[in-house]
Amino acid sequence: MPYIPHSDRDRGTMLAAIGIRSIEELFEDVPEHVRFPELNLPTALSEIDVRWELETLAGANLTTAECPCFLGAGAYHHFVPSVVDAVLSRGEFYTAYTPYQPEISQGTLQAIFEYQTMICALTGMEVSNASHYDGATATAEAVITAINVHRLKRRKVALSPFVHPEYRAVVRTYTQGMGLTIAGDEGGGAAELTGLLDEETACLIVQYPDFLGRIEDLGALAAAAHAAGALLVVVADPIALGLLKPPGEFGADIVVGEGQGLGAGLNFGGPYLGFFAARQKYARKIAGRIVGQTVDAAGERGFVLTLSTREQHIRRERATSNICSNQGLVLLAAAVYMAALGKCGMRQVAELCYHKSHYAQRRIGEIDGFTVVDDEPFFKEFMVHCPRPVEEINRYLLEEWDIVGGYDLGRDYPHLQDHMLLCVTEMNSREEIDALVEALEEVTS
Repeated sequence: MPYIPHSDRDRGTMLAAIGIRSIEELFEDVPEHVRFPELNLPTALSEIDVRWELETLAGANLTTAECPCFLGAGAYHHFVPSVVDAVLSRGEFYTAYTPYQPEISQGTLQAIFEYQTMICALTGMEVSNASHYDGATATAEAVITAINVHRLKRRKVALSPFVHPEYRAVVRTYTQGMGLTIAGDEGGGAAELTGLLDEETACLIVQYPDFLGRIEDLGALAAAAHAAGALLVVVADPIALGLLKPPGEFGADIVVGEGQGLGAGLNFGGPYLGFFAARQKYARKIAGRIVGQTVDAAGERGFVLTLSTREQHIRRERATSNICSNQGLVLLAAAVYMAALGKCGMRQVAELCYHKSHYAQRRIGEIDGFTVVDDEPFFKEFMVHCPRPVEEINRYLLEEWDIVGGYDLGRDYPHLQDHMLLCVTEMNSREEIDALVEALEEVTS
């Protein structure tokens, strides 16, 4: 037993304490013919050999640390300050789970409280939870919240076609069997969405900026939704909210989104973080954790889980949702990120994304054969009509230039065949953008 960190004497003492003579006796209930099967495994390696092997395998990967990336579509390459990982690496955080016992969980509870406070400030809302698995499940939970707000009497959801396609798919999967009518995501723009609003509509869901990167004034949609008695749910990019008008100021009732860009990194697709914020009057209808501030018996400030009904955790059939994890570690990353950057830093990141993406759009628009779609203001993502299939162009960029290209919009929008969605963040230098332009020029030649 070379990996058990005890001496023979230690093991003998423990075995004697439980009344057996050998470790093998612990396995007597396992049939002998399956106890030690022959395994066709390669020869054992030393630790240093294993490390070399893994480093060789890892070296075959091409990551955003070695190449420019212009792919967004819901997962974004943003800068992660070193302080984020420094805090996450503390044992009291990365081994913690849900802080049910406030007397031993004040650090975790305060971190969640500060996160909620900053999410509310960012979105212009009044209450935030902690939290959901990703932006898609947060969006689906917003639907369930809206249904519960209307006491299950309204069962129609108006869903914009320019909400992230995967979010729309999760909404449909998440709510199947609930007898809901989900309409609008196969249609066009705002005019079509407002036409869907009626006395059966529980909520209207839009994205800000939308999946194509476009920025729209949603005030008119908010007014139309409220006139029909429906809630307005906004799926927002938290980085964009460092620069743009917060959804709470134009009438949003619930704001959700993907918090991955707030210090989590790309992480090969997860774990991510779904943030969820709402008006105060809906606090008892939302799922997940809410941490509140109070005082203890000595009058000292303290933090506790609040508005957390017993049924949420124990009487599952009466719970408003089955989401109970607080995604604590990714939430902590977001809290540290927002605290480290502050209001000015968040705005600076957003401004860099905005100006760099507009520089890239202008340069690409000068290439013969490529046409940029610039009918509306955009944030960090924009559409380009390509002279050849997007898949073919992306393959050329990767194989010949070590550049990760944009998203093929034809996968989700048939009318946007040969359209590429390009993303530019603060992590893309001018030199990288110029290299992309040069590579695309070669595509046409």
